[in-house]
Amino acid sequence: MSYEFQITRRVEFCETDMAGIMHFSNYFRFMETAEHAFFRSLGFSVAHSRLGLEICLPRVHAECDYAAPLRFEDEVQVRLLVERKGRRSLTYQFRFSRVNGSDPQEVARGRLTVASVELQADGSLEAVPLPKAIADKIEQAPAHLLGDGVPTR
Repeated sequence: MSYEFQITRRVEFCETDMAGIMHFSNYFRFMETAEHAFFRSLGFSVAHSRLGLEICLPRVHAECDYAAPLRFEDEVQVRLLVERKGRRSLTYQFRFSRVNGSDPQEVARGRLTVASVELQADGSLEAVPLPKAIADKIEQAPAHLLGDGVPTR
């Protein structure tokens, strides 16, 4: 079972604003990239229909708090922790750390909550339990790893 995953990325020029700072919306793209890689590490795809699972995991909540800017060519580590595993949802905590120098600096924390749903014939979504195959491979992170959810400043 797994509750943690991390990736390292470099901030690309196209991800910055006119001040050369990573645009706030790209933190959410980085979160999604980490989530997709987490699922691949477990042997799944977020395109669950490829695996015969008729569910999808739409976002029902997203947030991010910023403590320091990331800039073009900064190397950033994105750490995903499973904050909560419910019967029909997952909440992830993300920690962003600049890792250019010898001393990593946490620059932001984010959170995503996804719901396990099935697409109905009329186009509506109905909440369903997480498939056993997925639920069996994911666990909630220990409380001491989650902290208070606020980035250090």
